[in-house]
Amino acid sequence: MAAVVETDVAIIGAGPVGLFAVFECGMLRMKTVVVDALSEIGGQCSALYPEKPIFDIPAHPEIAGADLVAALEKQAAPFTPLMMLGRRVEHLAQARGGFELGTSEGDTIRCKAVILAAGAGAFGPNRPPLEGLAAYEATGAVRYLVARREDFRGRRVVIAGGGDSAVDWALSLKQIAAKVTVVHRRDKFRCAPESAAQLKAAAERGEVEMAIPYQLHGLEGAGGQLTGVVLSTLKGETRVVPADNLLPFYGLSMELGPIAEWGLGLERSHVQVAPATCETNIPGIHAIGDIATYPGKLKLILQGFSEAAMAAHAIHPRVFPGEALHFEYSTSKGVPVAG
Repeated sequence: MAAVVETDVAIIGAGPVGLFAVFECGMLRMKTVVVDALSEIGGQCSALYPEKPIFDIPAHPEIAGADLVAALEKQAAPFTPLMMLGRRVEHLAQARGGFELGTSEGDTIRCKAVILAAGAGAFGPNRPPLEGLAAYEATGAVRYLVARREDFRGRRVVIAGGGDSAVDWALSLKQIAAKVTVVHRRDKFRCAPESAAQLKAAAERGEVEMAIPYQLHGLEGAGGQLTGVVLSTLKGETRVVPADNLLPFYGLSMELGPIAEWGLGLERSHVQVAPATCETNIPGIHAIGDIATYPGKLKLILQGFSEAAMAAHAIHPRVFPGEALHFEYSTSKGVPVAG
C-alpha cells in the first residue's frame, strides 16, 4: 500500500554508507527515511559477499559483510529510521521547504534534504548468453552470488570467470564442495597475485580442477536441475563437466536509473560533489559513498562513512534553521533519545 511520509532527510540506498548516514543524522536529531530497491538492507555487502571477509574496516581486522551490516543496523536502531525496501525512487522534485520523492510503489516522501548513498546505482549480474538459462536461475542451479557457503556442501560446482570473485570463491568452496571446476579462457587471472598463487597451488594438489582455455557454451539438465556444463575452446572443441551448480562471475552491470534524469552534475555515471559537504549542484541534495566523486576520492567504505558525517552536519542548518550546531564527541553527548 502506497504511503505518504514526511521526514527530515531521505536517504536513497541502504548499504553500509546509507546505514551509517542514519546514525550520523540521528546524532544531530534529524529523522530519516531509507529507500532501497533491494528487499533487504546492506546493498552489495548483503547481495554479493555476505560471508566474505572485509579487512579495511577500522577496529575490525576482519569482518564478514553480513556482520558489518548487522552492526550498522544495530548502531542506527536507536533512531528508528523508516525502512522502505523493495522499491526505488523514480521521481524527485523540489518542493516548498525541500523535496518530494516518488517511489516505484507509489509512495510520496516529503523531506528537507536528500542523501544519495546508492552505491554505483542499480546493479545486476552480467549473464552468460546460454540457452535455457532462466530455468536454471529460477531453481538456484545457476547463481551469481554466494549467500551461504553451506548451500554448496557436497555439490559439484563450476565457477566461471577470472576475477577476484571467481578465484576467492573457488578457494573457499573447495573446502566443502564435492568438486570445484574453474573455467577461464586464459591462464592469467585478474585477481590479487596471492590469490592466483593459492589457486594454482590448490590445482596442483588436485583440490580444484582448472578448465583452461575454455568458455561457457551450454547447459545440460531438465526441469531446472543442472547435470552438466558444456564448455568450448575458441577452436570449437567441446567438453562436458558434470555439475550441480554454475556460478558465473562476470562482474556487474551498473546503471544510475532515474537518478540520471534529476539534473545532477554527472561525471562518468558518478555524481560530482563538493568535498567539504558532499553537496551536489542542487542545494540540499548530497551524495556519499561510491556514487559520489571529487578530486582525491577513494572508493572505500571508510571514506563513505566520513562523507556521511560531513553530509549530515551540512544538512543540519536546513532542518534546524537559525539553530547553532555545536560539535560534540559521542563520548560526551552519548546517543540522543529518538523523538
